[in-house]
Amino acid sequence: MKKTLITVGVIAVVIFLLALPKLNLFGDKAEATQQAPGQGGSRSLSVDALIIKPAKLDNKLNVTGSVLPNESLELKSEVSGKITSIAFREGKQVKKGELLVQTNDDEIEAQLEKQKYNRKLNEDNEFRQRKLLEKDAISQEEYDNALNRLNTTSADILLLETQLAKTRIRAPFDGVIGLRFVSEGAYISPSTIIATLYNISPAKIEFAIPGRYSTQVSPGKKIRFSIESDMIVYEGEVYAIEPRIDPDTRTLKIRALADNKNGNLLPGQFVKVELILQSSNNAILVPTESVIPEQNGKKVFIKKNGKAEEVYIETGIRTANSLEVTSGLHIGDTVLTTGILQLRAGMGVQIAKLD
Repeated sequence: MKKTLITVGVIAVVIFLLALPKLNLFGDKAEATQQAPGQGGSRSLSVDALIIKPAKLDNKLNVTGSVLPNESLELKSEVSGKITSIAFREGKQVKKGELLVQTNDDEIEAQLEKQKYNRKLNEDNEFRQRKLLEKDAISQEEYDNALNRLNTTSADILLLETQLAKTRIRAPFDGVIGLRFVSEGAYISPSTIIATLYNISPAKIEFAIPGRYSTQVSPGKKIRFSIESDMIVYEGEVYAIEPRIDPDTRTLKIRALADNKNGNLLPGQFVKVELILQSSNNAILVPTESVIPEQNGKKVFIKKNGKAEEVYIETGIRTANSLEVTSGLHIGDTVLTTGILQLRAGMGVQIAKLD
């Protein structure tokens, strides 16, 4: 009985196996497995895309720098003496030629007054001697001695007036005077710093760029910059370039001028500078996520005749979110920006979002 049941079971298994191909239980799955995505059939991928349009692109460098005054100097006296008057107020504006500090000049004033009397006497004497010479009443030598005394006195007066001027310290240019370090009655010498005078309008912005960009910068280039703890973006213009690259840092020092009528820019401030090397109004920009790096270069996918087509490109400037394409794409091309990993050349695509 057991042998009969075993025999019947074996026969049933053999019949099932013989009928299996005709049932085609796995055919659809196998065909689906063999059918490569995008080949045959009508399968397409839904993606976002971007139509290439001309864009404005600035080739710029971001560096750091500092604010310098337009003019500055330490106020010092040319001669030693006691301060008799301080005519300026700390932190206030002063005009060119305005008296700032006066030192004791009593002795020079007395000598000057004496020489002025001598000059009047010598002028009268020279006049009388000249009249006598015209009548041949005196010799030429006597007249020359009188004239020499007059000229010497005049020269002494000029010398004393120059010494007197040195006792008065005047502003050499318009500006703001800083904190003073001396008081009235103090004795100062030529090495004593009285205060510092600044002209801060316009302000100078000093910064350095890598030496390799030396051929791309020239006077007249525009800069944008900001100072610490300030959201305002200021503008300036390059006016001077150091004619030498620093051999230690391999950088090129540059200075620009910026308007500072409101006085926000103070000497010594740290600034973040954006130097625009070159501008283009017809640049081709693509999102960085749409670019696929490969061993032989870079490529993107574009939509052409309803299918994905790969295009090899050359790139230039990189911005925060975009990459400049210098060759390979044209204005009007539709660049695919999503589904990059799933895309294959020839695969059908449907645009879900078009920018």
